[in-house]
Amino acid sequence: MTSTPCIICVAITGSLPNKNNNPAVPITVAEQIESTHAAYEAGASIVHAHVRNDDQTTSSDPAKFAALQDGIRKHCPDMIIQFSTGGRSGAGQTRGGMLPLRPDMASLSVGSNNFPTRVYENPPDLVDWLAGEMRRYTVKPEIEAFDLSHIFKAKDMFERGEILGTPYVQFVMGVKNAMPADRHVFDYYVETVHRLFGAAVPWCAAGIGAQQAVLNDWAAQAGGHLRTGLEDNVRLDRTTLAPSNAALVTRAAETARKHGRSIASPMQARSLLGLTPTPQPTRAPANLDA
Repeated sequence: MTSTPCIICVAITGSLPNKNNNPAVPITVAEQIESTHAAYEAGASIVHAHVRNDDQTTSSDPAKFAALQDGIRKHCPDMIIQFSTGGRSGAGQTRGGMLPLRPDMASLSVGSNNFPTRVYENPPDLVDWLAGEMRRYTVKPEIEAFDLSHIFKAKDMFERGEILGTPYVQFVMGVKNAMPADRHVFDYYVETVHRLFGAAVPWCAAGIGAQQAVLNDWAAQAGGHLRTGLEDNVRLDRTTLAPSNAALVTRAAETARKHGRSIASPMQARSLLGLTPTPQPTRAPANLDA
């Protein structure tokens, strides 16, 4: 058991779930801001954000990210904003077109792997470019590890100075055709992160679908941080849709407390992750190519 406060990240929308899967999935920027605010009030200190078009299709439009960031900072001024640079929302360098907005964090997948019906492509040249843009705009990457090799790649990038600050690694388990939610593998991931980066380094875990509650429990018990939200899972149980992102955050917080963990405030989360106490200034959308 650890006394380290538990950071809860809420992944509000993602690229796949839509209102046919669960009417609570927030699609428009206004819906996303409202859903994020409720999750913030429930205990989330990080919001992981994608944006969508009004017809629910995926988007990487920097203007939408700018509007979302402005709204979140207005209603949740100290919350950590983490933009997705994932490959389901765009192709090539369009995946990082919002980084000049200077969010606190951005996801960074450092290697490729299989997804249910496709290859999730993260070629080395694109990974290097995204990491360079994050350094340029002082955006802390969250390394998304879908495979053991991705943790070692993060170590290599860190040693080369391609990642600023201590890497924050998130294990993603339960994606079909990728790494299943296996406790022995999970424990080895934790051991590997501690061996490569030090015993005090923070890390997170994300489970997909029914594995969300499982990974929340494992991570809380092992001293890690939790990710929840409608991007990864639209249900509370097999027969019950989650009524909101806030409901999933509430469940994650209950899991953390069950293991003797307090819930990290945004200020505590910023300290644990080595972020500035207050958000960076937003770059105006008109200057996104500066």
